Order: sequence, then C-alpha cells, then structure tokens
Amino acid sequence: MDSSTLLYNQLKAADPFFLLAGPNVIESEEHILYMAKNLKFIASKLGLPLVFKSSFDKANRTSSKSFRGPGLAEGLKILEKVKTTYDIPIVTDVHETIQCEAVGKVADIIQIPAFLCRQTDLLVAAAKTGKIINIKKGQFCAPSVMENSAEKIRLAGNENVMVCERGTMFGYNDLIVDPRNFEWLREANCPVVADITHSLQQPAGRKLEGGGVASGGLRELIPCIARTAVAVGVDGIFMEVHDDPLKAPVDGPTQWPLRHLEELLEELIAIARVSKGKKQYEIDLTPFRP
Repeated sequence: MDSSTLLYNQLKAADPFFLLAGPNVIESEEHILYMAKNLKFIASKLGLPLVFKSSFDKANRTSSKSFRGPGLAEGLKILEKVKTTYDIPIVTDVHETIQCEAVGKVADIIQIPAFLCRQTDLLVAAAKTGKIINIKKGQFCAPSVMENSAEKIRLAGNENVMVCERGTMFGYNDLIVDPRNFEWLREANCPVVADITHSLQQPAGRKLEGGGVASGGLRELIPCIARTAVAVGVDGIFMEVHDDPLKAPVDGPTQWPLRHLEELLEELIAIARVSKGKKQYEIDLTPFRP
C-alpha cells in the first residue's frame, strides 16, 4: 500500500475526527516551525491525527495589496522542513496546474481552493500526483456539485479524495453554514471535512485605513460552527490557528487563537463521542403501535 493510501485510510479511521490546522499563510520559517511544534504537541496530547496546514501563496485575495506569502519555491522548502523536523504530514493549496507536480513532492494532501472546485484541468493535475486531494466546496455551489468534483479525481486514477464544507454566500460580504450540507456532502462517497474558520469569513467585508478592503470575520462563532459540525459527524475539522491573530497578515479575524485551541478541541472531542452523528437511520414510516 502506498503512503498516500495509508494516510488516507488512517484519516478515515480517525476517532472521533482528524485535524487539519495551521496558520493561514507562511509568514516566516521561524513562525511556521513554532506553530507546527505547538500544534503537534496539542494534537498528540488529545490523540487527534494532525495534518499541518499553511499556504505558500494567497493567490485569490480581493486586493492586489494583500500579503501573499513567500511563493512556491521558498514556501515548499519551509513546509518540507516542518515535515521532516516534526514528522507530520502537510496540506497546502494549489491554484494552477503547473504547481501540482512540485507541491505533490512535498505535500501529503493537496487542497483545491473553493473558487476552483470545478476547474477540471486543475483537479486532474492534482489527482495525477497520487496525493490525497481535499476539495473545498465553492461558496457558490450546492453540495451536489462536489459529487462531480470528486468523480473527476477518481476518473483521473486517484481514489484518495475528500470534500470540504466552507460556507455558502449569503448576500454580499457574508457566508452562512447550512448543517444539512455536512450530510449531503456524503453523497460524494468520501470523507467530509468542515472548515470551521473560513466558513465565518466576511469576504472583502473590512475596510482598511488609507483605503482598500480585506476579509472580515466572526471569530467568536467558530466554536458554534465547530460544535455543529462534530455533532453531525464530520470526519475531519479544518481550522486556521495563529498565536497572535490580531497581527496575522491574512484572515486574522477568522484564525483561532493558539492559546484556546486545546480547550476547544477537548470540547469538540467530547461532543463527537456522545453524538450519533455518523449513524445512518433507516426511518420506518409505518404507523406507530405502542
């Protein structure tokens, strides 16, 4: 069994869920190593399988002035150092087909950004790396769309695919999470991940001093969405975590403070273990006779 399939099976078997977590974007090698060390410590203490997440390039920001990260070459060097130093798998995003081969040499999971979830050439190129593919549901998509996106991965010869709920556009500059999607996404016949931080973005909802816009967000509701997701029975939790969210260059309003991570995860584990969210009921509609 190859390493990607082995990791995929381990994540599917996670009890009660696996964790994809890390800062939104690579700020520096020092910061990324610090975050990886602390996240591994917390996840190991709680018995949660961890995949470390950070982006080498934020290519889909509203403003051209937004911080983007170190770029492909330098970013992958830093992520590879995280992987070898702390022996944890890596998940990061791709935005173009030409990035997939290089990213596949470092990342264990290749993530398809929500805006690109229907881009066939990108999905196929990612699939051909043989790595696990995590496809985020587009903010503009019904959950049924993800069946087709997942099928594109499989038809390209890769069975190791996951789908991720990250909210649906709700008017201008806002998102809403429909808990029904956690169930409907199972029609894609693969693990379902809940992105509990991006789901609370307010895209281009924050005006900056001196002009320009940035994403706002509702950090205080992260526990609410997370509790809902684990009660319903998702397979994995995706969350962006930062040691100092107020100073984060990207998506600060929806990054969870590192100091509060262990407490939140303990609560989520407890909820998941008492919930029957993963149980499938066969509903008997014949008249009840006591």
